[in-house]
Amino acid sequence: MTEETQTLAIIDFGSQYTRLVARRARELGVHSLIFPPTVSAETLDTVNPIGLILSGGPASVFAEKAPQGNIGWLRTNRPVLGICYGSQWLVHVLGGNIERADHREYGSASLSIKQADSLFLSLHKNQQVWLCHADKITSLPKRFTVLGETQNCACAAFGDLSQRIFGIQFHPEVKHTTEGIAILRHFLYDICGAKGDWTLKAYAERSIRDLREKIGDKSVILGLSGGVDSMVTATLLTKAVGDRLTCIFVNTGLMRRDETVRVANKCHSLGMNLKVVDASEKFLSALKGIVDPEQKRKTIGRIFIEVFEGEAKRLPNVAFLGQGTLYPDVIESVVVADGSQAITKSHHNVGGLPERLGLTLVEPLRDLFKDEARALGLELGLSEDDIWRQPFPGPGLAVRIIGEITKERLEILRSADVIVLEEIHAAGWYRKVWQSFAILLPISTARVVDNARTFGQVIALRIVESSDGMTADWSAVPDDLLRRISSRITSEVSGVNRVVLDITSKPPATIEWE
Repeated sequence: MTEETQTLAIIDFGSQYTRLVARRARELGVHSLIFPPTVSAETLDTVNPIGLILSGGPASVFAEKAPQGNIGWLRTNRPVLGICYGSQWLVHVLGGNIERADHREYGSASLSIKQADSLFLSLHKNQQVWLCHADKITSLPKRFTVLGETQNCACAAFGDLSQRIFGIQFHPEVKHTTEGIAILRHFLYDICGAKGDWTLKAYAERSIRDLREKIGDKSVILGLSGGVDSMVTATLLTKAVGDRLTCIFVNTGLMRRDETVRVANKCHSLGMNLKVVDASEKFLSALKGIVDPEQKRKTIGRIFIEVFEGEAKRLPNVAFLGQGTLYPDVIESVVVADGSQAITKSHHNVGGLPERLGLTLVEPLRDLFKDEARALGLELGLSEDDIWRQPFPGPGLAVRIIGEITKERLEILRSADVIVLEEIHAAGWYRKVWQSFAILLPISTARVVDNARTFGQVIALRIVESSDGMTADWSAVPDDLLRRISSRITSEVSGVNRVVLDITSKPPATIEWE
């Protein structure tokens, strides 16, 4: 990224969608940086942003620990867009009035645009938007006017056109707001004057440069899973430090069938240093008797770090541990100080390393979503097959076996997993869906074999569509495809007599079952 590249500044007031705002800006070709609400106006000035977006957040402006921001941000001529809490903060600090609403407004609503010039230029007069707030604006600051309203929100959008300061009570960054991207594009290009000069090529160049500067003459160890995230990370690190990167593939005993051979062949073709460690017995022994999902994840994470600690000590000059952490991993493991966002699930590659390991963490993909990581992989020269592998959980098949992990149950799931992927590939659906996989349930159901009633295992199918893993919907794949998968699993996988289909969206469910 060159010094001339334009930047959008985003103030994070604690919304789970803040990084999604940043992602939307990058999709629109505008480089974005996220700052905490404590950032000074002077610091923002050093970045010289073309505009400022104030994110939403879970707090009320009246709450004791509510983020208050800095009114100095507004004492420039740069455009400002406040979203949800950000819009309420604008009203609060500029002299308007906020009160507690009679009821919380959550979900879709119809926005009626009252003034089409400025923020809503050339957009439909009525559009669907997605709201989430419990306070209401009862009076606007001087020079501000109402730009849009919903049935329950008389001031859903407002602005001071002369100062180019706007506020909206809905979230344009989520897909539920039908013209949200158009609103953001108009704000960035027509109001802020964006040129659209940010690309993943620039991101790759900056990442490689930053990695070289950070790592210096030291060496790096990377846990390579063979998935998209770790392969892109390994490629970035290889371009940055060459053979001072050692990729370590840990056979946890929780991998798909023949995964070790596939990863070894791929690394050899890319000229990467690879060390394969068979720790399967260690993992399976540690997981014996554990059925709680969080305990499984934490146990796998602990053993994973222990294995790395042992391997790192055998390598000279190692000072860094590379990881392919993506943003969805990060936000699903976050706990906000006021408790407003709980942990969705623990990730074995989020949260830093034990001090005893003595390695510094490098996570060059930490700010990217899955589709951006894939695009970056193509930019770095990886093949379509490399970057279009469906996401696979860090803890492996352990989180797709509900209940205790045993060798026998792993073999059942591996056999079902092979069939699911073979049939999805054969039907041409592999790249049409986000993930397609099997889950082994901890129940037995009746079956009839040779006129005798016995009991067998149950496999659930999870096939979902998504663009980034943040939200997902179940995929309506053809009936004949489901029939083939079910028929093959019940015929070819010993001990399985029933296949069921999960048709739950995210939210309320997660994509993985554990």
